[in-house]
Amino acid sequence: QVVCWPSARRSVDIGTFTQEGTFAAAAAKLDHLVTLGVTAIQIMPLAEFYGKFNWGYDGAMWFAPSSNYGRPEDLKALIDAAHGRSMMVFLDVVYNHFGPHGNYLPAIAPIFTKKHESPWGEAINFDGPGAKVVRELVIESALYWTSEFNFDGLRFDSVHTMADDSSSHILELLAARIRASRPHRHTHLIIENSDNQETWLRRNSGSEPVHYTAQWNDDVHHLLHAAATGENTGYYADFDDFEERSGKLGRALAEGFAYQGEVKPHEGMKRGEPSDGLPATSFVIYMQDHDQIGNRIKGDRITGIAHDDAVKGLIAIYLLSPQIPMLFQGEEWASERPFPFFSDVPAEVRDAVRQGRQEELKGTPEHEDPDKPNVEEAVDPTSVKTFTSAKLDWPSLSKPPHSGWLKHYRSLIDLRKMEIVPRLAGQEGFGGRYELLGIKSVLVSWKMGDGSTLRLYANLDEETQDGVPATIGRKLFLQGFAEEGRLGPWSVLWTLEV
Repeated sequence: QVVCWPSARRSVDIGTFTQEGTFAAAAAKLDHLVTLGVTAIQIMPLAEFYGKFNWGYDGAMWFAPSSNYGRPEDLKALIDAAHGRSMMVFLDVVYNHFGPHGNYLPAIAPIFTKKHESPWGEAINFDGPGAKVVRELVIESALYWTSEFNFDGLRFDSVHTMADDSSSHILELLAARIRASRPHRHTHLIIENSDNQETWLRRNSGSEPVHYTAQWNDDVHHLLHAAATGENTGYYADFDDFEERSGKLGRALAEGFAYQGEVKPHEGMKRGEPSDGLPATSFVIYMQDHDQIGNRIKGDRITGIAHDDAVKGLIAIYLLSPQIPMLFQGEEWASERPFPFFSDVPAEVRDAVRQGRQEELKGTPEHEDPDKPNVEEAVDPTSVKTFTSAKLDWPSLSKPPHSGWLKHYRSLIDLRKMEIVPRLAGQEGFGGRYELLGIKSVLVSWKMGDGSTLRLYANLDEETQDGVPATIGRKLFLQGFAEEGRLGPWSVLWTLEV
């Protein structure tokens, strides 16, 4: 019996998860994830791509797992092995574009349209002449992964770029067809959506998802990252003001989206919809993911750019939140291996890819900070050395300080499974509240499914916060110190009132 949805998840790139970079080698590491307390694995895209290495988002064949990782039977064996350990397995799928090499479908079908544009050029044709066959191609591909390989769910990449003006949006059809294909099984459908639309996450009268189960919550990541690092350029400029940042963090943890129709300063446009009516399990939160690490000039992780006390405070917040926590591979032992962007391409276009990557990085928060590395220092995304540099350092697992980080993560995940997860069943919308305790401190409370109240007191500053109200309930966890109306630097206190 596979365990329930609201537990800790782990994001994995098969090519760099192990030195071998295969499905079989990944299966051999599942017991580590079991002892960590992970109950779901999310695998980065597997669709066949050009060359020997890629993040997976440049897939060209939507009905074939990459041969670089092994045979299809090996993927099935990996999923079966995970299920045998009561772990679910999700797959990241990309239906907003094809990779630039190896896609020959336009020769036989109207795959692209000039009606819409995407970050990759012409958009996928979901609503133009001949769109019926394209829509069916996408739906059948999704069904292929869930039925042929028995994935427990899918995560849909950047759905805000899947433009569709037809009467039935492709996202609506996708969710309906996948759920109809598995009427007696829970299928978890997750989206990445920068538009932060509550519409796709709505529940029915029975509190079941109408379309999609959950969304990656970038807002929480950006808020935690900005607090720990002090970075305030690029999209982190939306969370630069300390008092506003604390309020936005409280809102994102209590309600889901930090921006719910207000103008984001960095973008100069309104973003998001009211989300306080959704249960907390409608959101997946994280401190690191492939984008937020890989889109840095050096591909460095949070533990390499922020103080340990700050990072431990953030860990305590996101791992014990009622929202669904997701770890990135190697995070639990503070791996020193970077995760830079890498993509194998034909020799004749490597210079263009390098230059294009530098141009992309000029739009990142790091580039706009004069104290950070210059884009000219970025690693070569087309080099096999860049790819191999990202392979996890498993031998360091048992050595200090990595063994200490691993112990810390395990204890928090164990606490989550014991105290938080059992109280998520029956939790409904409008259950979160927040209030500022100071310029950089916040109190967040949630009404849990069993009627109890979970509270978070967090001080995201290197100075002690005075005037903290008396705590209510049993102490679940304390990072730092809290005493007599004071909350120490980077201190996080969780309490439970039953």
